[in-house]
Parts: sequence; C-alpha cells; structure tokens
Amino acid sequence: MLVVFAFAAVFLVAMWKIFTKAGQPGWASLVPIYNIIVLLKIVGKPTWWLVLFFIPLVNAIVGFIVYAGLAKAFGKGIGFALGLIFLSPIFFLLLAFGDAEYVGGDAYTPSAGPQPMRRAA
Repeated sequence: MLVVFAFAAVFLVAMWKIFTKAGQPGWASLVPIYNIIVLLKIVGKPTWWLVLFFIPLVNAIVGFIVYAGLAKAFGKGIGFALGLIFLSPIFFLLLAFGDAEYVGGDAYTPSAGPQPMRRAA
C-alpha cells in the first residue's frame, strides 16, 4: 500500500510540474475531473472530450491519444508518447524535470526539414 502511495505522490508532483511548464496552474493537477479538462487544454483537444473518459474502452483509446498529444505539445515524438503510455512513471518524470519545453497543443507541427529560400524582390 505504501508503494502505491509513493507512485501516486511522484505522479502528482510530475503532473504539477508539467502543468506549470505548460502555463497552467499547478494546483489544477490535484483537482479531480478539472485536471483532465486542463490536460485537454494543454494538448489542444476540445473540452467535450471529457465525456469520452467516462465511456468504457473508449477512455483507453482517448487516453492514448491525449498522451500522444502531450508528447507532441512538448515537442516530443511518437517514441516518447509510447513511453508515456507504457512506462508512465518514468516518462512523466522525464517530461516534468527534463529539458522539454511546451510548444503548444494541436497547432504544433514539426518542421518538415529545411524550407526553400525565397528571393528578395
């Protein structure tokens, strides 16, 4: 039981730090349901997606999508998203205390490489 509380405390500390990195209040990570609303805001998903978290099986799929969006919002790729999904305690700590910076929700698209130079008129 003590181990479960330790994991929960580490997760809450990591979420607090992730929320503050994204420009949201850290205390929001402690409030049930509201923390999901703020997380949806961070990843750029509509608030009505909260309803999807209450539908069995759909909630797992939506959770994966939100975790992938969280990785993307901090400029990370699909490998990091898979880490968030399958090794959450480690990757949430990496996201919270690593050098990842918030770049935005769904509006972020990684660069497709060098862009052609335009001629000056």
